[in-house]
Amino acid sequence: MSDPNETYAAVDLGSNSFHMIVANVVDGRALIVDRIKEMVRLAGGLDENRQLTDDAMDIALQCLEKFGQRIKTIPASNIRAVGTNTLRQARNGVEFLSRANGALGHNIEIISGREEARLVYVGVANTIFNDDDKRLVVDIGGGSTELIIGKGFEANVTESLFMGCVNISQRFFKDGEITAKRMKKSCIAALQELENIQGFYRNYGWDTVVGTSGTIRAILDVVISQEWSESSITAESLTKLKKALISIGNVNKIEFAGLPSNRLPVFVGGVVVLAAVFEALKIESMQFSDGALREGLLYDQIGRQHSIDVRDKTVDRLMNRYSVDIDHAERVEKITKHIFKSVKSEWQLEKSEDLKMIRWAARIHEVGLAIAHSQYHKHGAYLLSNSDMPGFSRQEQILLSILVRLHRRKINLEIFEQVTDDAQNKLIKLVIILRLAIVLNRSRNAIKIPDVSVKINKKKIELTFHDGWLTEHPLTEADLETESGYLSVTDYKLAFN
Repeated sequence: MSDPNETYAAVDLGSNSFHMIVANVVDGRALIVDRIKEMVRLAGGLDENRQLTDDAMDIALQCLEKFGQRIKTIPASNIRAVGTNTLRQARNGVEFLSRANGALGHNIEIISGREEARLVYVGVANTIFNDDDKRLVVDIGGGSTELIIGKGFEANVTESLFMGCVNISQRFFKDGEITAKRMKKSCIAALQELENIQGFYRNYGWDTVVGTSGTIRAILDVVISQEWSESSITAESLTKLKKALISIGNVNKIEFAGLPSNRLPVFVGGVVVLAAVFEALKIESMQFSDGALREGLLYDQIGRQHSIDVRDKTVDRLMNRYSVDIDHAERVEKITKHIFKSVKSEWQLEKSEDLKMIRWAARIHEVGLAIAHSQYHKHGAYLLSNSDMPGFSRQEQILLSILVRLHRRKINLEIFEQVTDDAQNKLIKLVIILRLAIVLNRSRNAIKIPDVSVKINKKKIELTFHDGWLTEHPLTEADLETESGYLSVTDYKLAFN
């Protein structure tokens, strides 16, 4: 019987399809035990104002309720659910997410295009591992196309382009008619999306090309069934497929063996995107991998639970890039962990994610100094909000940027409005922990960190030092007095002796 604590689930809210996979980890290996896929076409539910329609949301929520029933017995820490391009665009995405979280029974994160690309590569690398070849991986979704070059398990170059099988189909073939003129016009539009990256990608180079996603799987099945290729997608087979589609003339008349009927409305758009990728990057042949975003999510989450978290590497790279004072950051981190341990039970904080978030903030709270000392907490928050941070979702980057923004000076409560009400209460507590750790390390020297006792009495924070310590450190005492004033805008009070 499998250990429920070693069962994992990954949910991918794509622009065309929603996917879920469930796996058991046995002897360090992930064994897939369940796969569920539903064609939701969320991208098709975006109106001209980039609002998700009520009908589109209802279909999506019904799917998520089914997924939620399957994962309700799996530990929450072993589940990860993410939204991609359509939810990145939707202006009412926050409204949808609040309902979607309830339907699924788990929080859904929005990830950036490049984070999506990285996770796609992780999925492919864990499916067809090859340590020697440099690979170009292509994933065509409903609203975006990801292109990644990597080697082994490491993605070196990532890009996400705003074109997919749904938006190209809607833009050029909405009424179902397929003509040579429309095919040419749509291909030019796709090539324009690729124009800015094609030179760099070709110069960077690769040994093999791997395609993933339902779109590329469908194209592969068609070219093989038509005997235009034996086992891969070739440039020649794509040319034949485009000509055949023009000859057929209408989406509703397409009848290729192996092509599901629910794929027909977006099939031509997918062919256009893939043909443009082949042309722009001068690809001759592409093999296929079943590994994709959901597999990448799964392996990434397993890694997090087994102390292999790519977010740790991201934070270390930021520290190196912006020349952070590592010794000082580690001292702040150390006392942050001490304070966290003292208050986590009373404040109902989670050791897994809350401690990680505040430790990362402690390590990179001074990244803004690379821009200027004046207002460096604001510069740091800007960098963290707008940088590509592998492993981090958009929500996590916002939380981290708020922690860094509020680690010093006045506490602007309006900043907390960027997160949900549930997250605000916890975030204020993490801000207080970080601020206190920084105050107690204000001297920036390597002397022993003060032995301080931290107690919580409702919303009163009590710091107790050894007899005479504050007398011997008058600047720290003055800093604590100032901090007490800053905290007065919250419901929390600071006392020390």
